[in-house]
Amino acid sequence: MIKKICLLLYYGFARYLPPSNARYSFGAKQIRYMLCKKLFRKIGKNTNIERLAFFRFGYNIEIGDNSGLGINCHISNAKIGNNVMMGPDVLYIDNNHCFDRTDIPMMEQGNELQKELIIGDDVWIGSRAIFLPGVFIGKGVIVGAGSVVTKSVPDWAIVGGNPAKIIRYRKEAL
Repeated sequence: MIKKICLLLYYGFARYLPPSNARYSFGAKQIRYMLCKKLFRKIGKNTNIERLAFFRFGYNIEIGDNSGLGINCHISNAKIGNNVMMGPDVLYIDNNHCFDRTDIPMMEQGNELQKELIIGDDVWIGSRAIFLPGVFIGKGVIVGAGSVVTKSVPDWAIVGGNPAKIIRYRKEAL
């Protein structure tokens, strides 16, 4: 019952409060944090859930310390590490339509099983990045704005583009 009330309060009220860094935020960061603490599987210290973040019911979200969900992000079925920065409008698609059969329309074939997104520690995700089902984002990764991540990304990589490709590694000599 508490979870239902928290969902109602989040989606009916707290989601629409000002951004956390607004001059007059009316405690929006703390209100959203307290509600998500009851909804998420795990939520770390100093976690920031921004304005308009959408996460379905939240029961399959884990988020580490000093991390956040960006403004207007849509994410579910995710495990997010510590110190993760997320820009606005990030989207995670956790399943796809089935399309193997050609004798019936795709819309009647149902969906694949949901796949979890795993984001390592110390990751920076640029605005409007899109993640396809089941990708793993390694430690120290930077995902460029507007990237479409279709495959897992190794530690310390900088990726960008559609589909996202490795541009370089952060630990390389310049």
